[in-house]
Amino acid sequence: MTKLLSGPFTWFVGFLLGMLVMVTAVAARNVFREPDEPRQQQQPGRAELVIYSGADESTGGQRQKLIEEWNAQNRDTPARLVSLPRSADAQHSEMRATAQSDVSDADIYNLDTTWTAAFASAGYILPLDDTIDTSGFLGPPLATCRFEGKLWALPFNTDAGLLYYRKGVPGSALPEALPPGLNDVRALRNAMPDMEAGFVTPLDAYEGLTVSALEAIWAEGGEVYDREKDLVVIDSKEARAGLRKLSEAMHRVDDLPPAVHEKSMTFREDTSREAFREGKVPLMRNWPVAYGQLRSGDKPLTDFDVRSLPGPSVLGGQNLAVASSTDNPRAAQKLIQFLTSEESERRLFRDGGLAATRTAAYNDPAVLKFQPYASTLKQAVENARARPETTHYALFSSTFQDIVTQTLNDDGKLPDDAVKRLTEALNGRIV
Repeated sequence: MTKLLSGPFTWFVGFLLGMLVMVTAVAARNVFREPDEPRQQQQPGRAELVIYSGADESTGGQRQKLIEEWNAQNRDTPARLVSLPRSADAQHSEMRATAQSDVSDADIYNLDTTWTAAFASAGYILPLDDTIDTSGFLGPPLATCRFEGKLWALPFNTDAGLLYYRKGVPGSALPEALPPGLNDVRALRNAMPDMEAGFVTPLDAYEGLTVSALEAIWAEGGEVYDREKDLVVIDSKEARAGLRKLSEAMHRVDDLPPAVHEKSMTFREDTSREAFREGKVPLMRNWPVAYGQLRSGDKPLTDFDVRSLPGPSVLGGQNLAVASSTDNPRAAQKLIQFLTSEESERRLFRDGGLAATRTAAYNDPAVLKFQPYASTLKQAVENARARPETTHYALFSSTFQDIVTQTLNDDGKLPDDAVKRLTEALNGRIV
């Protein structure tokens, strides 16, 4: 038997095993690329910088245009965007898997503002140089780039919720709180008799639900997590009231349409936007990027305006961080500084509709010409509130979504084990 496995046969088996290992490594390296994305061959002397990011939702693909400008000026370190799914939850999963891979090709991650702590504590990203000039950035977005006294990223775009309303709705009919009350619904129906509901906000089971539920709780003076006391407080009277109002708002009262669209638990940002575009609702909660999206496309809409939410808004946005897997951290940091420069931020906001992270962009006459609501947005960002900071944010958010979904389906009744489940999630444990 020993003779049968010696000589050429042993060499052949070894060759096959070696090829299997190589193919497996190559497959792992490419598993998170778009299926039809071509592999770019490296040229001698070139060090490609790969940016993992969610889909570019800016008008006209402004992020890609900035990448092309960088490539024209930096031929030795060209950059390439790897586009991930639109869902923030899916983006987190793929970026985390990429960071954990032994063959990760990531040089930069475009992280949701809530992921800084998790990626920094896990060693997936590198701290930026202390010498970086951060003056000129808006305070709230910049704060999400820091963790345990270090700067881990720079703000690429920021976000704050805005109240979109059709211009046929008089100012007197705009609600002083969300979701709208019965008198608000009556006034809104008078302005738009064919409306299916007064208001729409994303309540599908994804990060949009976390955002909408937090804002509903905050509107009633409640909170989910008390950072100072390190306690989950979702069982407070105020938090319960916020979730109960949100649940009740999806039910009809007498002959009135519901305050919140009955299908909101299947809606995300894009489906909410289309319901608003089609005139099914006179009011909508959405991010700033929807402003340009509504005004473009096959059915451009112009008879609407925006204002700040009547209550607190969740702070959103994305930050650029250097991946610990990079072979060229200096070039990666230089690219991040280019993408978040004043000129880049002006272009992203002016031409793409992505909320700028730098103050100067909001005062630029050229920006104001295309984004006349800039001052409203700046105020909304400055007043926005961050989601709970935790190294286990993804688990916290998914657990919170499960609890909120259960609450909305049970006429606003909070599950008895809500505090326990959220407390465990904040500590990285699944109940």
